[in-house]
Amino acid sequence: MNPEGIKKKSFSKKVMGMKNWIGTKLKRKLSDSPDQQRGSVLESSCLGAIGGMSIDRNVQPFRVFVATWNVGGKSPQGSLNLDEILQVHNPSDIYVLGFQEIVPLNAGNVLVIEDTEPAVKWLTLINQSLNKPHNAAYRGLRASPTMTGSLFFPKPSLKKISKIFRTESRRRLKACNCPTDLERKNSKDICFRCQQPSIGEDDISSEEEDDGTNGFEMVDISASAVGNQMKYGLVAIKQMVGIFVTVWIRRELIQHVSHLRISCTSRGIMGCLGNKGCISVSMLFHQTSFCFICSHLASGEKEGDELRRNSDVVEILRNTQFAKICRVPNSRIPTKILEHDRVIWLGDLNYRISLSYSETKRLMDRKAWDALLNKDQLKIEREAGRVFKGWKEQKIKFAPTYKFSYNSDAYAGENVRSKDKRRTPAWCDRILCHGNGIRQHSYFRGESRFSDHRPVCSEFFVDVVVTEAGSRRVPSGPNMKVGAEELLPPIGRYLSIQNEFGVNSIPLQG
Repeated sequence: MNPEGIKKKSFSKKVMGMKNWIGTKLKRKLSDSPDQQRGSVLESSCLGAIGGMSIDRNVQPFRVFVATWNVGGKSPQGSLNLDEILQVHNPSDIYVLGFQEIVPLNAGNVLVIEDTEPAVKWLTLINQSLNKPHNAAYRGLRASPTMTGSLFFPKPSLKKISKIFRTESRRRLKACNCPTDLERKNSKDICFRCQQPSIGEDDISSEEEDDGTNGFEMVDISASAVGNQMKYGLVAIKQMVGIFVTVWIRRELIQHVSHLRISCTSRGIMGCLGNKGCISVSMLFHQTSFCFICSHLASGEKEGDELRRNSDVVEILRNTQFAKICRVPNSRIPTKILEHDRVIWLGDLNYRISLSYSETKRLMDRKAWDALLNKDQLKIEREAGRVFKGWKEQKIKFAPTYKFSYNSDAYAGENVRSKDKRRTPAWCDRILCHGNGIRQHSYFRGESRFSDHRPVCSEFFVDVVVTEAGSRRVPSGPNMKVGAEELLPPIGRYLSIQNEFGVNSIPLQG
């Protein structure tokens, strides 16, 4: 055999040997890690360091506040204060707020056209709590002479008002901010910082629209004046009949949001109307994918009704599909709920307590939450593996959230003089999470008497993979796999793995 052939064969053996060695080291490192998320981050780090891409990644914790509230078809008034519910004294980085029954679930709203007026009111109240406007230029809305003393007006434009609560620019956050190869060559700076939040999938509409205010009087409204005082910007908003979702993010963090998509799944009348179902929001924050699902599941406290709720969950997970919008070929941007790194499910899940009214009340009077939880349908169904398998929920240590008499702390039917139909109290309103690197720090019930449900809130600490400035953006997901061939560096490079594996740099040059 000629010397050249021997040299090629020797080099091939060396490459194959290095390939096997890297695979063994990586598997050993991942198996030794007590946290699967660390393994995922290590995998991404190896991909950057070994593949010749100058990626410097680290994991940073962010605070995510989540609240769900069935407001019973009632429209709020300007006097309603959300500060305590939103825990504004202990601010979070991201707020995800989901409502159910923001409009009465009658035939008009379900079959004809959605009433957006209550959504505008809720949006304004949320903004008042999160951004604390203090001057006329920022108040945004006030009564007209024909509606003196009232903060709100009939038939407002949700699209128009939502613009006010974005940030200083009216330019939308692009669905995909991944630079193409051509853009990398022709641009020294991919200006993602200029891109501002949008209003979701089919809600991402053109900025060219009617200037009419639909009953609102704009008080010295200036997008720049408003935006410059905002601590939080509106990133996503969507209404489906009575379900309403908004996502707000700290203003300086919005630049790190991309691939924002919204998907609606109807599970109401005949399994196809929007009086029941969910709105799901998908987004990439830095290099970690998030999915927030706000749902209103099948009602009823008869035996067997929990199976209908199980079916709703299964169909939502099966049928929710996010559009493929990434411009980068073969990207791993998730299109299904469980493909996301961090998933939070909130809403009126409607699971009841499998006890009689009298037995439930007896245990409630003793605050025997553990005994009640043992009869909670959602807990029973989860432990049996019939629904939400693999999901997590912090232990409940608060009283049932449904059903109350309006403007009262008494449960419906508790007072013999009450006209409310008796319902067995239950934890209908829940918040669960899925994925590694997400910790449910607090779980509590709000005490507003506004509705027949109490709001339920939770605070999460979420690990986010952050790519340092100047590095290449490589979307990743929980199912991301690194083939051994991807771990091999180009010929002539040196494989430096001292930091990851504790060994010296190994030259691969033949």
